[in-house]
Amino acid sequence: MWIKSLAVSLALFSLVGHAATPGAGPAPFSFGLWGDMPYKKAGDDSKLPAVLQSINQSDIAFSIYDGDIKDGSSKCTDDVYTDALAMFGKMVKPVVYVPGDNEWTDCHRVNNGGYDTLERLTHLRKVMFPTADSLGQTRMPLQRQGKLGEKYVENMRFQHGGVMFVGINMPGSNNNLVLSAKDCSAKSARKAPQCDAANAEYLERDAANVDWMKAAFEQAANDKSAGVVLVVQGDPGFDWPETEDADESTLPEFLGYRNFMTALTAQTEKFAGQVLFVHGDTHFFKLDKPLYSPTKLLPNFTRLQTFGSPSLHWARVTVDVNSANVFQIQPVIVRQP
Repeated sequence: MWIKSLAVSLALFSLVGHAATPGAGPAPFSFGLWGDMPYKKAGDDSKLPAVLQSINQSDIAFSIYDGDIKDGSSKCTDDVYTDALAMFGKMVKPVVYVPGDNEWTDCHRVNNGGYDTLERLTHLRKVMFPTADSLGQTRMPLQRQGKLGEKYVENMRFQHGGVMFVGINMPGSNNNLVLSAKDCSAKSARKAPQCDAANAEYLERDAANVDWMKAAFEQAANDKSAGVVLVVQGDPGFDWPETEDADESTLPEFLGYRNFMTALTAQTEKFAGQVLFVHGDTHFFKLDKPLYSPTKLLPNFTRLQTFGSPSLHWARVTVDVNSANVFQIQPVIVRQP
């Protein structure tokens, strides 16, 4: 299935129309996208050095990691976060971290140690963002929605080479939305009050995420940016072209993303340039144009789904604001020694 998806994705690569008018602008540059690694239970530790080496030896300006610093069935102990910081510290170029579900949303699971997810989110915010700047051996200044150690510090944006980059904490597991009592207690140490608190957190963060995203689009429009790159971790669910009689985006497990995606669609419609929406969570490379639906195109919206465990590879994106397409995406296959 992965091979088929890769072939289809590469074929779809050329379908990017409706962009900013080509003209004189900043010189082209490239950046990297990776995430959902390493998963110790999948044996990723031995594969990871080759990935880091591949990224470090490339000529990218920076990379963005789209979440899941551990697998979804191991404990959310404090060393998970410090190990991730050590991993990012091996990156020569700046690296921007966007949180995933495995490091906070899913920590309530019994096999994750039965943690309070909101306590883990608070811990993540204090530990994983020691500075307003990026991580990596070379630092890059970022604008953050929240103060260090506080709510929404993980949401960031920056401009580079005529493009606006935005990172938002919108993780897998339905964006931390708990749908029912059964959903609350399944394989979980949670009780009803914790699930009520999770839903309150979801509503507050979702509103903050939408505000941050809208502000980024407004700034991009004012600056006449050729494109917006928006990076989250969770797969928000799109209508699959293979199932004509069903719209998978309406399934309950994607309900936690609908408000944000509706707002993102509206912002994309108003934006004159290209929008590259990046997420992880599903662990295989995919490049398509899933909005509005398989048969109705939103021309300037492209989705890039990044690699993940056990396929430890990364994606290289070349940005050329003088090109009608703006973004050119290339999967980088890392050969293991």
